[in-house]
Amino acid sequence: MARNSNDANGATRREYVLSGGSLVLAGLVAGCSGTSSDRSTETATQTDAQTESSDGDAYSVSMAPAGEVTFDAVPETWVPYGGDFADMGVALGQADGMVGIGQSGEYHTGVYDELPGVSVDFERIAANDLVEADMSRELFYELDSDVHVIDTGMLRNWFDWSDDDIAEIRENVGPFFGNMIFRRSDEWHDYRYYTLYQAFEKMAAMFQERARFEAFETLHDEFLAELQSQLPPADERPSVFLTYEGTDEPETFSPYRLNDDGTSKKQWNDLGVSDALAGTGVENLSTENRGELDYENLLTIDPDVLLIRGHEEKSATEFRETVLGSLREHPVGGKLTAVENGRVYRGGPLRQGPIQNLFLTERAAKQLYPETFGRVTDDAELFDRQRVADIVTGAI
Repeated sequence: MARNSNDANGATRREYVLSGGSLVLAGLVAGCSGTSSDRSTETATQTDAQTESSDGDAYSVSMAPAGEVTFDAVPETWVPYGGDFADMGVALGQADGMVGIGQSGEYHTGVYDELPGVSVDFERIAANDLVEADMSRELFYELDSDVHVIDTGMLRNWFDWSDDDIAEIRENVGPFFGNMIFRRSDEWHDYRYYTLYQAFEKMAAMFQERARFEAFETLHDEFLAELQSQLPPADERPSVFLTYEGTDEPETFSPYRLNDDGTSKKQWNDLGVSDALAGTGVENLSTENRGELDYENLLTIDPDVLLIRGHEEKSATEFRETVLGSLREHPVGGKLTAVENGRVYRGGPLRQGPIQNLFLTERAAKQLYPETFGRVTDDAELFDRQRVADIVTGAI
């Protein structure tokens, strides 16, 4: 089905058999680098010389760190690591071929409920959760996927896979094709990053779904242009603190810098907010850094808007009743401007694909500029759901 240009013998999987006033910084974390063969193909300073090429029915697509991967036919089965690439596949009409996922808990599928005719079999996919299986190579063999949309750097740095482990699965099962795009602060990621739509275009090339990609790109650009045309002047936009804290009664806050161009912050950067941490020296959350701020630190920063990640399964109302409610009752937290004004919201998932991004951008516009776009709890729709559904289902 596919072969990697870095494989010396060009073998495919079918030819093998199963065989307190100052910042409180806490250093922890979880999280990669490419093999010599990965890096020889593309490095952080290189660009893709060739996105897609073809030779008869076969075609090649290049993406760091895997390099150029040649496909003899369009992959029928595939496994993404996160919800970002999973959502890209759904957008391209490939939901039925998704046989597993790296982390099902980070794949939020509720948005599909608002798109007529669009769905995924989440239970089937979640039953083959690679992380829950400790990234077992046996599960890779069992799934027998045509392609693994997983950054091999993540496998090395987060799961201690060796180069031999990666080569084994690539040669005996199927190639790797993917890039960790949700943040840009990990030192091990010393090869090229991609924007959301650059990565989406790569997925479209792999699945030979150029028309669907272009339809999404047009819809996205039109939607964003309409929102941006209504934004207030830069000096009237709110300062924002984006953090992760998955409990209903937070005590410390892990910081995310909005100046990191990772795809998890796309909606905030597209809507022109200012980073409340600008000039503070606080670093972005990453594999190498897990800084935490206490309430006193947060009160010193005192952002206009507080965005808290880790609550995507809650509705806006549930979030306000639990997390915002606990902040209001906290002796220091209750003094925060964002808390006093009720401007504490869900911060969105770490990983988002093109469909999810449309919904999250709509939600962010309401969170940041309610006087222009309406409140989060309003039913007003800022983009055409039916048009999205028609693209996914192939109706247009």
